[in-house]
Amino acid sequence: MRRPRGFTLIELLTVIAIIGVLAAILIPTISSARVSAQRTVSTSNLRQLGQALHLYANEHAGRFPATTHGNPTSESWVYTLAPYLGNVDEIRICPADPRRRERLQAGATSYVLNEFIAVVERAPFPPHPVTEDFTNLNRIPEPSRTFAAFIGADALPVHITSDHTHSRLWTNWGRVVSDIAPDRFRNGSRHPQRTNGSSPYLFVDGHVVVHPATTVKDWIDEGTNFARPPGL
Repeated sequence: MRRPRGFTLIELLTVIAIIGVLAAILIPTISSARVSAQRTVSTSNLRQLGQALHLYANEHAGRFPATTHGNPTSESWVYTLAPYLGNVDEIRICPADPRRRERLQAGATSYVLNEFIAVVERAPFPPHPVTEDFTNLNRIPEPSRTFAAFIGADALPVHITSDHTHSRLWTNWGRVVSDIAPDRFRNGSRHPQRTNGSSPYLFVDGHVVVHPATTVKDWIDEGTNFARPPGL
């Protein structure tokens, strides 16, 4: 009887090389599909938040919900909108948030409301008169170009009070990425400048757009605070 012939070293190395090539092809594809699926879910979350934002405003003379900025934690906007949402605990967390479990347990949110539409600006000296107030839908001249909500930065404290940006201070890229995650959805490791990914953005009229981080950085580098409502 003939004894079965085993693999030669060359054959074994060939098989290993083929497996390596297949892995190099498949792993990025699987990773890209996962990122795409997570981005789709997050975009859907923002769209539902936008619909709830409009329902709330329509029932409150155009007023947007308050954030925890100077208010009790019970006034976090995401919980104010809960009656207009299916399951607020599912919608308030981004699936790609690396601290999603912590935020879920702490009652926090992955999505942050634009300070411009949530916080009234007052003069620093008594009697502190109002200097800017964009907190009402009826005062926004261009809702389709006004940002309503963003995906929060990883570094934001895991606390219910981290529910809004400080976008009046967005004078440089460092301040932007300390508030929001413009590269939340990306393939591979994070670029030092935070420019190798994209993120979805909710606008006041309810639509959501995915912008590359490079585009958002260009706006800031050009001296444009994109969070400020245009036309005002």
